[in-house]
Amino acid sequence: MSESVVTASRPGTAAGPVGAAGPVLLTATGIRVRLGRREILHGVDLSVRSGEVVGLIGETGSGKTTFARAALGLVPTTDGSITVGREGTQVTGLHGSRLRAFRRTGTVQYVFQDPLRSLDPDLTVGRSVAQGLVLRGGLGAAQIETGVTEALHAVGLEPELTGRTPGQLSGGQRQRVAIARALAVSPQVLICDEPVSALDAAHRNHVLQLLNGLRRDRDLGLLLISHDLGSVAAVSDRVAVLYRGSIVEEGPTAQVLAQPEHPYTRMLLASAASLHAGDAGAAQRQALRREVLAST
Repeated sequence: MSESVVTASRPGTAAGPVGAAGPVLLTATGIRVRLGRREILHGVDLSVRSGEVVGLIGETGSGKTTFARAALGLVPTTDGSITVGREGTQVTGLHGSRLRAFRRTGTVQYVFQDPLRSLDPDLTVGRSVAQGLVLRGGLGAAQIETGVTEALHAVGLEPELTGRTPGQLSGGQRQRVAIARALAVSPQVLICDEPVSALDAAHRNHVLQLLNGLRRDRDLGLLLISHDLGSVAAVSDRVAVLYRGSIVEEGPTAQVLAQPEHPYTRMLLASAASLHAGDAGAAQRQALRREVLAST
């Protein structure tokens, strides 16, 4: 497929709500990642500003999680650069002790898809949320306890839950604990990888609205990764559509939803709209998939 990007509108124009966003907190330029003989990302460009939610959308295998891991320095890049935070730290230039020291700063935090797997089943809520604060060092027990309480309060959980283990919580509570653990170290960038895909509709909406409020209250740059364009549309200022390791469309969410230009974007939208449309919906998805494959 051609790696040209269909751009609905550049960030900060009148076409979307991103003009009020602050400084850029994550900048990826020309990111390429190769695993073995296969190149997973093909020159990805993406940015996230403070106070902004950017949705990174694509099917399983499109490279979304690989990009997120590259932003954290968890997978090596073969080309390009990733800069994060107000200090402009270039993650792609860090290795060994310098990379470990950067991670301890908590500048970028990651919220995983399944909190039941990402949270240690043997640790209480309090100990899980405290992990980042303990690793950072230099804090007393009282400061750590205060940090845990504040983080739980930020996600709408009572301090009384600190003594419980993940298995004693609902799915929505577990995901809130995972978000609280990330917030405890005051990150500048929060990367959420499919944060609501394992939740029912009610909990899904609550978590999305929570994230939407946190980006405003804490001036976070939030990268929201999902396979479902519909689930992030309500809270994303911009969306970037990733297909086979390349960004194929990017722009203000409202404009991309109203006037999708790339066949793959149209297919994702049709999938979200026709999941319950029976045979007619399936036929529409198949027709759009053929159009996508014909364009590669």
